[in-house]
Formats: sequence, structure tokens, C-alpha cells
Amino acid sequence: MELEERVSELERRLEALVGERPDAPAPTGADFWALEGLKQQLEGVGAAGGGVLYTGAVRLPTGERYEWQYGALTEQLLDGGGGDPDEARDAGERGGPTPAGPDWADIAESFAALGHPVRLRLLREILGGRRTAAELAALDETGTTGQIYHHLRQLTGAGWLHTKGRGRYEVPGARVVPLLVVLTAAKP
Repeated sequence: MELEERVSELERRLEALVGERPDAPAPTGADFWALEGLKQQLEGVGAAGGGVLYTGAVRLPTGERYEWQYGALTEQLLDGGGGDPDEARDAGERGGPTPAGPDWADIAESFAALGHPVRLRLLREILGGRRTAAELAALDETGTTGQIYHHLRQLTGAGWLHTKGRGRYEVPGARVVPLLVVLTAAKP
């Protein structure tokens, strides 16, 4: 078959594939029920800056089920809701906390603990049911037992893990959905 015939055949096949797939349905209000509810609540309180809501209901491979919801007005996240936005911005530029708001630098340790591929793998494995250091050490490409304990200490210190009896680790129930939210948000 000559090059022109081959290209024509590929174009015909591509057209057939594209033509067979309907366009994706447009999202409806039902798809964004939580967002629509948040918008209605924000209108009721007159929050000009907006708000943030994340929620989830998760059943892990271990059978455990977790539900979690968090919501905050943008003002609470950026300046504590009562401060002058210009004053808050100036304080932030100086490297200090905003007048009435959260100190974002305090959050850095929590994110830093997630900043290593082995730690993320350990979290995934623990959520999947492997709970002891011995079970985790048996995995490929997680390092030595000493390195695993180092990673587990980092995750525990940042609150992503806690120990539960005889060397067993677990993600605290209140951190399961937030962890999945952070991981989802970090996806490129």
C-alpha cells in the first residue's frame, strides 16, 4: 500500500471513531448540587468574596467508610473575616500572619510531609489495608526499614497518620477525605 493510501485509510478510520462518539453531555445543576447549595448560602449571608466547600463520602478497600465536609468563607481563609484586606496583604508581604487569619506557614509542615513519593505510597498502602511497618517494608521500592520509619515519623508528626496499638498505623478518620482532596487538587 502506498503512503497516500495508508494516510487516507487512517483518516477514514479516525473519522469513523470520532463520528461514533457523541459529545459529552453538558453538566447540569444536578451535577453540581453542592456548588449550587454553597452559592445559595453565600447569597444569604452576603459574602462578597465567596466561599470554599469540600465534602466526601469514601469507602476504603478495607471496608471502612468516612464522610467529611468543610466549608469556609473566603474572608475567613484569607484574613480571618474581620481584618482590613490591605492590612492583611501588607502583613502577608512582611512574612507574618494576617491580623485575624490563619498563619499559612503553619500548614507548610503538613504539605511537606506529603512531598515525597515514598510517603504518598505509604499512605496509599495504609489506606488500602497494610498497617504495620513490617507489611510496608515488604513492598518494593520503599527503602530500608529505617527509611520507612523515618517516613512514618514525618507523616505522624504532620497528623496524616497515627499509631494504633502494637505498631499499626492508620490515617485518622477526620483526615481521610481531606487527604484525598489535597491529592486531587495536586493532580496536574
